[in-house]
Amino acid sequence: MTQAQPLQVTVLNGFLGAGKTTLLQSLLVQARSLPDVRLGVIVNEMSQLDVDGSILDTSEVLSRQDARFVSIPAGSISGAQGLEKFAQAVAQVTEAGVSHVLIETSGSTHPWPLLEAIRAHKGLRLHGFLSVVDSLTLAQDHDFGRAIVPQASQNLAAGRRGIENLLAEQIMFSNRILLSKMDRVDSTVLRTIAEAIHPINRGADVMGMQWGNIRLQDVLAMPPYDHDRVAQLGAELRDWGKEHDTSSMAEASDYHIDSVVISDPRPFHPQRLWQVYNHYLGTGIYRSKGFFWLPSRDKLQLLWNQTAGSVGLEVVNYWKIATLEDDSLNLLPEERAEMRRRLEGQSPEFGDRHCRLTVIGDRDGLDAFAEAVRECFCTPEEVQAWKAGAVFEDPWPKALVGLE
Repeated sequence: MTQAQPLQVTVLNGFLGAGKTTLLQSLLVQARSLPDVRLGVIVNEMSQLDVDGSILDTSEVLSRQDARFVSIPAGSISGAQGLEKFAQAVAQVTEAGVSHVLIETSGSTHPWPLLEAIRAHKGLRLHGFLSVVDSLTLAQDHDFGRAIVPQASQNLAAGRRGIENLLAEQIMFSNRILLSKMDRVDSTVLRTIAEAIHPINRGADVMGMQWGNIRLQDVLAMPPYDHDRVAQLGAELRDWGKEHDTSSMAEASDYHIDSVVISDPRPFHPQRLWQVYNHYLGTGIYRSKGFFWLPSRDKLQLLWNQTAGSVGLEVVNYWKIATLEDDSLNLLPEERAEMRRRLEGQSPEFGDRHCRLTVIGDRDGLDAFAEAVRECFCTPEEVQAWKAGAVFEDPWPKALVGLE
C-alpha cells in the first residue's frame, strides 16, 4: 500500500500586529480561484477572545463552522498546552481533506518549539516559515531594525530574554521575511530596514508587503524547509534556557507580556476614547483589538485594531438590534420574528451591541492602560442621553481609516 504524501504546511509567524491576519485573508481569497487548492487553517491567539476567527467570519472567506478551520486561543501554540491542541487541530483539518495547511501563530509565539513539533509529525512537511515584520514599528521603535540584535545580545548577557530576542529569533528561523505596511514608509526607509534585517538571516528572502499582497502560488511553490540550517541555533537556545533555569521560551510571560480582556455592553464615549488613544497609548501597549460601538454610530459594529502607536478603525457589520429597530427596512413579520429569536439572551438594554477588546502589552503598564479604557464607557446618565437622542461629540474620522 502506498503511503500518503505528508501534508504541506506554511506558518505565518511574526510579532503582535505585524499583519499576519491580513496576509491570511489575502491567501484565502486567492485560493477561491484555484480549484485544486483546498486550504486548512489553524489560527492561534494569545487572548481568550477569538477576534481573528470573528474577522474571518465577517469577511466570509472561511467560517469558523467549517471543519477546515481550527482556532487555538488563550496562549501560544508553541507552549506545552498549545502543542497538544496543535496536534488535535492537525487531525481535524486532515480529516477535512485539505491539500495545504496555513498556520497563523500568535504574536508572542517563539518559532522553535513549533518547528520541532512539525518536523516530528510524520503527516506534515513544512515548506514556508514566513516571518511578518512590521516596517512601521521597526522604524519607530527599533532604529529601523538596527537596534534589535544589539539589544537582544545585551538581554542575553544580562541573563534575560526580551522583546528584541523574540523579534530577532522570529526572523532567524524564517525562510522568507515579509516587511509589512510598506505603504506607510517611504522607499528609503524600507531599504534601510531591509539592509538591517538581512544580516540577521542571510538564508531568507526579504520582500516588501502591503495588505497581504503575496501571491498564493508563490507560497505554495516554496521548497521544503531546511531544518538542518536552524538546528544549531535551536540547540543553543535550548542550552541557554537550561543554563539560566528558564522553563520555556514559548510563553508570553517569558517576555513580560500579558493580556487583559475588556468587556461591557455599554458603548465607549467617543471623546473620552479619543483622548485615551491620543494621550495614554504608550510604547508598552503592543496590541489591542476587538469589536466595539459608539453612541454616535450605534448601528455599526466597529473593529478596533491597534498596533503600537497607530490604530485602525473599520466597519465590519451592522448590529442585529439596529436592523430590527430600523423601520425603513420594511422587514416582514416573519423576518422580525427571526431577528428577535436571534437576539434572545442578549442585553435587554443594548441588544447584541457590546464592546469586547483584548489588550496585550508589557505587564507593568497594562493594568493602567486597561483602566483608562474602562473609564471611556458611557455612564448611566450618558446612556440615558443616548436613548433620548442626544448628540455626542465624535472626533473620530467619519471615513474610518488607519490613524497614526
